Amino acid sequence: MDVIERFCKIYTDICQISPDDLESIYAKDVVFVDPITTHRGIDAVKNYFSNLLTQAESCRFDIADVFDCDGNNTARTQVTHIVNWTMHLTLKGNNKHITLDGTTQLNVVDDRVAYHKDYYDLGEMVYEHVPILGFVIKKIKGKLAS
Repeated sequence: MDVIERFCKIYTDICQISPDDLESIYAKDVVFVDPITTHRGIDAVKNYFSNLLTQAESCRFDIADVFDCDGNNTARTQVTHIVNWTMHLTLKGNNKHITLDGTTQLNVVDDRVAYHKDYYDLGEMVYEHVPILGFVIKKIKGKLAS
């Protein structure tokens, strides 16, 4: 099983893993970027997931597509794969289910992910679920769409 297959398997139900399982897909010096923050190194990524796992009742990803990208660039942030997904998240103590579409860019080096960058609508994930702020953001989105 190559790293992309392991990646997809782990993310299928992220709450069923141990943070140590992340070592099977991420390089020791991985750079992990999402719209909220950047984590550098496997220990920082494991801490990030430990925190997520303590707050999540469930978190799974439906992987829609995995694209191989052709490139000869040796830069650390070169994209070798693009993954399109839908996340299904339920936080503990909150029965509200969040469904979020996103895309991840990966750079695989020596059968480990050296660079991981997530793209998703942060407003859809966080801000729209804060009562007053969510109302305002949804109104703004509605006006922009019309």
